[in-house]
Amino acid sequence: MGVQNFALAYNQMGVVATLRLANGPTDNVTAWQRFLPTGPIALLPLSDDTSSLVWSTGVAEAKRLLQLDGDSFIAAVNAAFHKPMPRNTLVDDVMKGVNSLVKQTTGQRLEAAPVVETELPKSRAAFPLGLGHTSTYVGQGVCLIGDAAHRVHPLAGQGVNLGFGDVQTLADVLADANYAGLGISNLSELLKYEQQRLKHNVPVLLTTHSLQRLYSTDFVPTVALRSIGLTLTNAFPPVKKFLMNYAMS
Repeated sequence: MGVQNFALAYNQMGVVATLRLANGPTDNVTAWQRFLPTGPIALLPLSDDTSSLVWSTGVAEAKRLLQLDGDSFIAAVNAAFHKPMPRNTLVDDVMKGVNSLVKQTTGQRLEAAPVVETELPKSRAAFPLGLGHTSTYVGQGVCLIGDAAHRVHPLAGQGVNLGFGDVQTLADVLADANYAGLGISNLSELLKYEQQRLKHNVPVLLTTHSLQRLYSTDFVPTVALRSIGLTLTNAFPPVKKFLMNYAMS
């Protein structure tokens, strides 16, 4: 296509795997994420007893995780979700007050992530993380969607949502163009797809990149503010619903 691509490497890798949860089939409908000093680890529900792992970490650590045997890898995953990490006492004191206030006003309690039992065979892999965006999505008779057009850090789980949005918008644009007798390769019609998706994709890319930078610092005031913000966001359903609806649009 002759398009240019902006790329920014995060010097991290995402370790992925499909994991089976302990305690048999449950109402597995919650996505879990913990922010570690080396990067976030997340469990995304797939079925009643399986979840998808995305563990963002340094390149050397990712390669080490890939080499572990099954039992050692599962132990590492469970430790990453449940093992106490070094904490800042000032931030801890602030968050105790925030969590107490949230519990009193909303009744919400902090819950622990599920325990992982095993991994599905041959599901473990890793890929480099970075930010990417092409200079244009379309050309004469061709267009880019999903990761071919844009790459984001997986910490917000938005990569697949952006791709789904691209597919839906492109299908609508092509259907309208075909109905109008313009065919599916008309550049002026394809530009409508690009214009609609840029309005959504660019803000998400910038937000995700900002979050990645926000959670890459150990500056105490920043750590305190981000912890308070995430806790309050989780505590108020209208805010969560708004963010969820935007992410899925």
